[in-house]
Amino acid sequence: MALTLDIKSAEGKKVGSVDLPSELFDVQANVPLIHQVVVAQLAAARAGTAKTKNRGEVSGTGKKPFKQKGTGRARQGSVRAPLQRHGGVSHGPVPRKYDQRTPKKMIAAALKGCLSDRQREDRIHVVDSITSTPSTQAAIAAIRQFSDRKNVLVVLSRSEDLAWRALRNAENTHLIVNDQLNAYDVLVSDDVVFSESAIREFIAGPSNAKQAVKAVARESEVEVSA
Repeated sequence: MALTLDIKSAEGKKVGSVDLPSELFDVQANVPLIHQVVVAQLAAARAGTAKTKNRGEVSGTGKKPFKQKGTGRARQGSVRAPLQRHGGVSHGPVPRKYDQRTPKKMIAAALKGCLSDRQREDRIHVVDSITSTPSTQAAIAAIRQFSDRKNVLVVLSRSEDLAWRALRNAENTHLIVNDQLNAYDVLVSDDVVFSESAIREFIAGPSNAKQAVKAVARESEVEVSA
């Protein structure tokens, strides 16, 4: 069973339709799975470069700060101890990786669940061509015809340079290529707007998209050799 979604022009007129496969846009959302995938994605984005110096790494003399007895103070053996001013840090952070193992099937299932949730709420839209010129005003009007909600995720194909240039600095608009679409970006966006080429490439899958790119490359090589 496939769902049908209207394709609209930049002026708001219906120019066609696209069938959304139910295995991508009509599956049951697994909330714990989506949570796990999103947490793993955010964790992988952490730099993990925080570093403090311990008592063996800070500069300082090895001299005892004051005598052992008779001062009424707690005994100290080094000015580099954590209790001393400018001393080392005990149990401080060190460089580390925050990556979590997330199988590809889990990532794909989370994305399908998020897209299905947006589709059931009528928050997925398709526009045939966002803009034919690098005009930010025209591009914003094309994607804002569907909704006035704040955050919009715009999914483009890699060949749509004009649309990318027109929207890259638009406020409350996040651009992403169809083969990099992920659950987190779908969740934090109120609406998802696909270009027609982007949604067709996404539905076709990465393998078919790569074959199409290779075919175009072969054709260009033949033309050059001729």
